[in-house]
Amino acid sequence: MNNEEKGDSLQTKDTPSTDVKPEVKSVSVKKPQSFVAERFLPAIEMAPRVLRNQSRRDFLVFGTGALMALAGAGFLLPQETLSRIGIHRNMGSPAKEWFLNKALRIDDDVAEALYSVNRSVPTYTKSQITPLKNNYNGSTPDPGYISGWKLTLAGLASGLSISLDIRNLLTRFSVREQITRLVCVEGWSAIAWWAGLRFDDLLRAYPPMSQAKWARVESSVNLDASGNSDPYFMSIDLATARHPQTLLATHFNGQLLTVDHGAPLRLLVPVKLGLKNVKAVTRITYVAQEPRDYWAERGYSRYDGI
Repeated sequence: MNNEEKGDSLQTKDTPSTDVKPEVKSVSVKKPQSFVAERFLPAIEMAPRVLRNQSRRDFLVFGTGALMALAGAGFLLPQETLSRIGIHRNMGSPAKEWFLNKALRIDDDVAEALYSVNRSVPTYTKSQITPLKNNYNGSTPDPGYISGWKLTLAGLASGLSISLDIRNLLTRFSVREQITRLVCVEGWSAIAWWAGLRFDDLLRAYPPMSQAKWARVESSVNLDASGNSDPYFMSIDLATARHPQTLLATHFNGQLLTVDHGAPLRLLVPVKLGLKNVKAVTRITYVAQEPRDYWAERGYSRYDGI
């Protein structure tokens, strides 16, 4: 809720005729003392000359910022629009694309710089759980795939590829629970109760090749909006995969995952946006170089940290 501040009073003090002092202006500022009471802060005295200089400086800073914003906006306008308003300089698409990509990467760079295995997202209680909608990318697959589902691991130190079914995973690994917030790039979020094995436990049991720094996580059962096959693939750095809150989830709200939420195994990365949380994972491949990413190839950022 926005609070309205009381009007400030501006007073001029008279000075004795025997002293020559610059005229000063006294500004009284009210500040809440409690939720229901107010008290006056001490008067702030400032010579008119100082006040004028500060106001001029603030105006110049504001004006410079406004001009830079206008220049940036103009740079991104189509050339046809620029020509109509009298700007005939050709600002080509490659330059605009570079500018936009640099702006998009700022959030990525900050999130990546702040990442730490010791930095966890908040956890919640069951009383704080909120509804989580089915937000499949495309159509929700028919559950028929579940009976033949396998997880394939490739890029291992052993040089082999292995396949695991859901029973292998549930019997070999400890299932851990956590209640965290899933944040969607579309602007909504939900607090949900998950359980599953830690990605780090899988990495320890089946180590990747020594030069691996990334994992490509795929879902071969993903469909597009028309119901056609549209394999989903996403990149995740191994540092994030090893984060203690990164799960390969098998349960939702105390029950085995349903198809809506990525049965029988989905990636859950609370330190990333929801688009990194691949549903119905069918393959994980460890690689040395950053792999292709479904949404990065469509113009989204690559790191997607929160």
